[in-house]
Amino acid sequence: MTSWGRKCIGTVVLIVAMSAVVACGNNKAADGNAVQTGNKTEQAAAASAAPAETGKKPSSEGATRTIAGEFGEVEIPVNPQRVAAIYLEDYLKALGVTPVVQWYHPSWGKQDYLNLDVPEFDISGSIEALLDKNPDLIIADGGVDAAKYEQYSLVAPTYRLPESVLQDSRLILTAVADALGIPEKGKAVLAEYDQKVADGKAALQQALGQEKVAVIRLNVADKTVALFGVKNRFTGVLYNQFGLTPVPMAAEMTEFQSIISEEVIPELQADHIIVFPDNGEWDTAANQEAIRILDGPLWKNLPAVKNGNIYRMERSHWQSGAITANLMKLDDLLKAFVK
Repeated sequence: MTSWGRKCIGTVVLIVAMSAVVACGNNKAADGNAVQTGNKTEQAAAASAAPAETGKKPSSEGATRTIAGEFGEVEIPVNPQRVAAIYLEDYLKALGVTPVVQWYHPSWGKQDYLNLDVPEFDISGSIEALLDKNPDLIIADGGVDAAKYEQYSLVAPTYRLPESVLQDSRLILTAVADALGIPEKGKAVLAEYDQKVADGKAALQQALGQEKVAVIRLNVADKTVALFGVKNRFTGVLYNQFGLTPVPMAAEMTEFQSIISEEVIPELQADHIIVFPDNGEWDTAANQEAIRILDGPLWKNLPAVKNGNIYRMERSHWQSGAITANLMKLDDLLKAFVK
């Protein structure tokens, strides 16, 4: 027994006994759907993006250092080699690091857009499946609460990102890069990201001006429509980074999304509507049926519908607010709007 979780028989017994707890763990939204709290200023939040380092052993093979996460200090490898990033694989890919597993949930699927060729880890199942992959570091976001954090800590040193960075993908990338021991790589990735966003924003503003954009999700199972607000962690980037103008309803929303009824559809006032399903691909029968919602008489009177400005997007990266996903959304917008 050589892994963190195999140091004593008692620990393994505890893992087995507690695996049922994991199976009943919190159903957090997919794609790193962390707790969404109020925004902090860039300057204040940036100071907390890097893990607070409280101790360090000599830099050599097997060396460790101590950093402060959301649930306290944790001793992690200086140069981790086998990393599991629960809900955070997007950031590892952006940094050129391949995780040992990719999270998966039977109801939500996984982040297909990453095209990772690694084993899946069913986060609704037993923690022992992760133990078998022998990670030397686990990084997790707000989808992991204190109870799950204790479970993951039985497998390997676990760094749970601080709440203070969870609302900004740039701060998350910085924290992850620092935990991996590659802060300079993180800075390089962010510099490239910022340049692409700046160029894309300029092109979009030239193409659209102040035309209003709405982002909606079709909830296929219950046949409802959700309007995403400006504070939504997945799509708020369209407004606060890419410079698009939200429809008034989205601009005024304090919640992250809101189910809209047919009665308020005429108030949407959208020049352009971006739409994606809550699950699966557009070519499934259920999603083909769902799109017919937009054929109703109230929808047909919307400016966006009249002018054919409806854009079907793939749900996988549109339901993620991470770095790679954001750039993919930007590419989708440039393709749709910039001629």
